[in-house]
Amino acid sequence: MKVTVERELAGRTLSITSGELAKQSSGAVLVQYGETVLFVAVQTGPSREGTDFFPLTVDYRERLAAAGKFAGGFLKREGRPTTREILTCRLTDRPIRPLFPDGFRDEVQVCANVLACDGENEPDVLTTIGASAGLMLAPLPFQGPIASVRVGRLDGELKLFPTHQEILESDLDLIVAGSKESVLMIEGFGAQIPEDEMADAIMYAHKAIVEICEMQDEFVKKMGAEKTVYEGPGENPFTDVIKKEGYDKLKKAKQNTSKQLRHEQGAAVREELIQKYFPEGTDVASNGGTIPQLKEAFYKCEKQVVRDLILEGKRLDGRAPDDLRGVTCSVGMLPQVHGSAVFTRGETQSMATITLGTSRDQQRTDSLFGESSARFMLHYYFPSFSVGEVRPIRGPGRREIGHGCLAERSVEPVLPPADKFPYTIRVISDILESNGSSSMASVCSATLGLMDAGVRITQPVAGISIGIVKETNEKYTLLTDIMGDEDHFGDMDFKVAGTQKGITGIQLDLKIDGINEKIIRETLVQARKARIELLKTMLSEIRRPRGEISDHAPRLEQIKINPEKIGLLIGPGGKTIRAIQEETGANLDVEESGLVTVSSSSRAAVDDAIARIEAMTEEIKVGKVYKGRVSSVKDFGAFVEIAPGKDGLCHISELSDGFVKSVSDVCKEGDHLEVKVIAVDDQNRIKLSRKALLVEANGGSDSEAEEE
Repeated sequence: MKVTVERELAGRTLSITSGELAKQSSGAVLVQYGETVLFVAVQTGPSREGTDFFPLTVDYRERLAAAGKFAGGFLKREGRPTTREILTCRLTDRPIRPLFPDGFRDEVQVCANVLACDGENEPDVLTTIGASAGLMLAPLPFQGPIASVRVGRLDGELKLFPTHQEILESDLDLIVAGSKESVLMIEGFGAQIPEDEMADAIMYAHKAIVEICEMQDEFVKKMGAEKTVYEGPGENPFTDVIKKEGYDKLKKAKQNTSKQLRHEQGAAVREELIQKYFPEGTDVASNGGTIPQLKEAFYKCEKQVVRDLILEGKRLDGRAPDDLRGVTCSVGMLPQVHGSAVFTRGETQSMATITLGTSRDQQRTDSLFGESSARFMLHYYFPSFSVGEVRPIRGPGRREIGHGCLAERSVEPVLPPADKFPYTIRVISDILESNGSSSMASVCSATLGLMDAGVRITQPVAGISIGIVKETNEKYTLLTDIMGDEDHFGDMDFKVAGTQKGITGIQLDLKIDGINEKIIRETLVQARKARIELLKTMLSEIRRPRGEISDHAPRLEQIKINPEKIGLLIGPGGKTIRAIQEETGANLDVEESGLVTVSSSSRAAVDDAIARIEAMTEEIKVGKVYKGRVSSVKDFGAFVEIAPGKDGLCHISELSDGFVKSVSDVCKEGDHLEVKVIAVDDQNRIKLSRKALLVEANGGSDSEAEEE
């Protein structure tokens, strides 16, 4: 039976349909907004033996056929997921995961495919809506519904579900997911948005979320789906035992200020309990419990210890709830590279390396919305040694890609515009140590590195993560600059990046079923306080961007020419532009608008190339001096090429300030002469004079030379 429900939102129709496609799946829906259509299928199955986590997988794919396009390059079939697809998977996974009950271990997979894209309405934000609807139909204990919406801001007005073009013009790109009661996930980027305005935008989004959740309730009712009741595993025989024998020991161990010692002492307590209840060769304890059950009970006790300490006002390292860990910064650490910095906050450390390049180095991508080029990239690397582990080093995972893009988009709003700083910029953030919020450390190290590289950012950016331990809506503790254990055992990781003026990046991840407006606003205020403190420390290391870029960076200048003269600059078959590049050693990139970018490792090469371009493309003006090459010698004078394809006549009487018997006495073909334009007639014939310059050099004037 086919069922469809519809709502009018932001001037377009949102519809959810099921009952016609993928009937063997656990739950499948079509979500359509405008003429963008997304298919989402949910499948569940039993977990594999020994699984001690919730195996949820979200896969999202954008096939270019949805926009009537072929994939570029030799292969016409889509390959591995793109960065955009990976980020959408993360956007969908994060609000769904907390809404399954503790102890649920069945396999759950959400597959989303874009079937049609109208070029206006973004499909990524529809994925959470489709996933929620599909999970509500499946025989799963999903505590939904939830929904996700995008909010933009144009001319100061908030706009729900902005089009692709409106997002590009907006000073805010905010995605919020939530239930009817609370907010579950936030990811947004803006042009230094004040905290109160960002909070207003979040709550504006939540109003639309409530309406879409009500729409899903209607949909599920029409489909006749019933909520699945989850009966958790039986009582763990070790729950009370571990709490009685291990709680106090763990409480003491967890108050050690060193991460490594906390873990070692906690592991020692666990090993002591294992040895007590499972002597050598024993698989089952006297109470009927197993080692996995003991480990599970120990983890729950450890979590309760950490949470109790925090609610008592005792953080693991002794800080107050709103205190930062110790911060140190340094710049210019590495030779040869174009800029570098190390930012350390507690036991989290990021090293940023900056590379400056030309437009040829931009990252080009193809998507449903056409080709695009990125002049700024931030790549995040998280090696295993940063957390004291050993594992194979392979390509970047979803987490690394997500953290890198969060830091990238948080820093991007303060970069100088391309017309003022035409470099392509790449930042590498290597995490050398990690104990909480390495993505926000990457924001700080990137800012310091860019300033060290001489990139004229408009404002420095810093980032911090705020956590929470929440018992009720009234009983909770907000934690500034959370450590790994506080993140792991706490309920929230709320990252906020920005300048002294406002927020540039924001990301919320929760392990609970949502937070309210009061907590959101308090978090943003607490994050601002920490951010200002961080900025003061960072600026004490480097006050402003360096006045010059590194000697090792390419020299790059831009010049605008008349677009009608692009052909003249390029020359037949590219002959002229190749000659300039070969003779000067500079590289030239010409855009259709007439913008020419000149780059070289040598400033002299750039200046030489620009001088040649100017001479070739500008209008010849009377009184201007050129250094030209004698192209031919006649009895009556010499023809001098003052620019490629532009010759002027220097009459024999204008070759010298004295008597000239023969042109060959002064110059021959191939010689270089400095000449001055003294006239351009109606037929654009150019008259040149060497004598005028000689007279001026001797203290005379042009008029004196002409009178003689």
